[in-house]
Order: sequence, then C-alpha cells, then structure tokens
Amino acid sequence: MLLDNHGRPVNYLRLAVTDRCNLRCFYCMPEEGIQYLPKKALLTYEEMERTVRVMAGLGVNKVRITGGEPFVRNGLLGFLRRLSEIPGIDALHLTTNGVLTAPHVAELKALGVRSVNLSLDTLDRDRFRHITRRDELPRVLDTLHALLGAGIEVKINMVVMEGKNTQDIGPMAELTRHHPVSVRFIEEMPFNGEGARLEGFTWHYRRILDELKAHYPGLYKLTDEPNATAYGYGVPGHAGTFGVIAAFSRSFCGTCNRIRLTAQGVLKTCLYDDGVLDLRQLLRGGSTDEALADAFRGAFRHRAKDGFEAEGRRSSHLPASESMSTIGG
Repeated sequence: MLLDNHGRPVNYLRLAVTDRCNLRCFYCMPEEGIQYLPKKALLTYEEMERTVRVMAGLGVNKVRITGGEPFVRNGLLGFLRRLSEIPGIDALHLTTNGVLTAPHVAELKALGVRSVNLSLDTLDRDRFRHITRRDELPRVLDTLHALLGAGIEVKINMVVMEGKNTQDIGPMAELTRHHPVSVRFIEEMPFNGEGARLEGFTWHYRRILDELKAHYPGLYKLTDEPNATAYGYGVPGHAGTFGVIAAFSRSFCGTCNRIRLTAQGVLKTCLYDDGVLDLRQLLRGGSTDEALADAFRGAFRHRAKDGFEAEGRRSSHLPASESMSTIGG
C-alpha cells in the first residue's frame, strides 16, 4: 500500500467522470451554470480505466464515481462494469443527485456498487427548488426509495446552509427513524464558482451536532472507521444513523486516505489544493504505465498535511472561484 509523506495510506480514489450537472445548486455553481469544458478536454473512459488499473497496482482498492452528475455522461454503466472487473478494485461506490438514477438502480445492484451517496439538502419541495434552481425533488425521492428497495447502502449528503435549510436538519434526521440510511450533515464549503461567501460561516460541525442533540437527547457516539470523514452518531430505536462532516473546519485531515481525479485529468491530493499533477498530459503524451505510477508516487511524497496547508499552497488562495462540479463532488 502507498503511504504519503505523512505516513497516511492512499487507497481511495474519487473519480469525476464529467463536469456537467443537471442541477444548479447555488452553493456549487452560479445560476447560469459554469463554462463547461469541451468533450476533448475531458478524460475518455478508456483513459480513466487505464488510470484506475495503474492505481490499483499501487494499492488503491476503493473507487467512488462522482461528477458533476455522473448520469449525464453517456455510457456510464458500461464504464462501471469495466471498473468492477479490474483486479484489486474491491469497492465501487457512486455519488449522484438522484434525478436520473432511479431507472438504473437494478443494474447498479447487479454491478456490485457497494453504496450510493445521494445529494439531498431538503425534503421540502419549495426549498429544494430554491436551492437547486430545479423542481426535481420527486425524482430524487424516487431514487431514494428505489435504492432502499434494492438493498443498496445509502448515504444522504445534506449541505447545511445559513438561511437556506437549517430548519430541515430535524426532518432529514427523521429519515433514520424508519430507514437504514446514514444522513450526513456537511459544513458548507467555498466552492461555488463565483467567489468566497463564507465570511459569516456559523453552521460549523459543533453547531450542527448541538442542533441534533436538541432533537435527540439520547444521541450517542458511534465508533468511526479509521479513515472516516464523518463523526457518526446513533439514536436508540432508529434504523439508520447520522454523520457530521467538518468539510470546512477540516478536522479529519490527519487520517485522510483519499485522492481526487477531476474529469479533465487533474490529480488533487486534497480537496483544497489547485491540482498537483496533469494526468491528461501524461496519458496523451505517451507515458508508460510505470511512468504514470512514478508520477503518482511523486505526488504522494509531497502531499499537504491538511486542507489549510493545501489551500495555502494554491496559486490563488480563493478556492470559491472553483465549482464542486469541476473539482468532483
């Protein structure tokens, strides 16, 4: 297994297959959307598959497919099937907004997709439309019920936003009463594609946790997995659990085992860096698999110790000019 320069294992790849999305969530991109890259600027499925094979040879065994929204790219299911057949990849996961996902749930199950992270910031249709600028909540809920019916592990990601959806923390948490889901409450991050907005950041993970404790005085701490980003909690009698993710406070960096590859082939060893390796250039420049592996090893030997150091190394110290759709959710 690969270790970075801080002794942390690197075995988890978050792979963005597109920068396009069919929603316009205000915390991710402007209302008019972002300037999407031309298709030739994105990695092909073949280039992504080759990359995963090389990384599997270095000890990466978990891959999460992200976007943008993965299902807006044609051919996704065939690509997932090929990834599932790569030796060494024993955990395949998916993050989706759920708008286009429901018709494909049975095939995701057949492919062995281990879990699905479903982005859902409210159960109120009007607030959903306001946050995403689209009226698609019914289709997202159809996906949720289809995933539960298929027995696929579901994690619901709710970004907690001042003045937008804090009143939804309780209703979202109630999903765990009767459903075996993990609802993860995430601090808002400064990646909205239009400039920093978090000067008045108040809904940090401690405040989110206090809100959950007010709803559920019997809330108890779970034992978190070694590389977990979420602080896990349970409530007696509930079928599901909660998680609180300090994505902006960045308090979990010391055990981080994940790296990101954007749809345009930029390797990020931290969410907050501005890219450490242009993989697309290597892939299209004739690099051998061993040369790719050496490039990965080199990137891991110079990894920032946490998100604050990574942000400080940026050529621009304002990550809000980026969109999570471009970075990979």
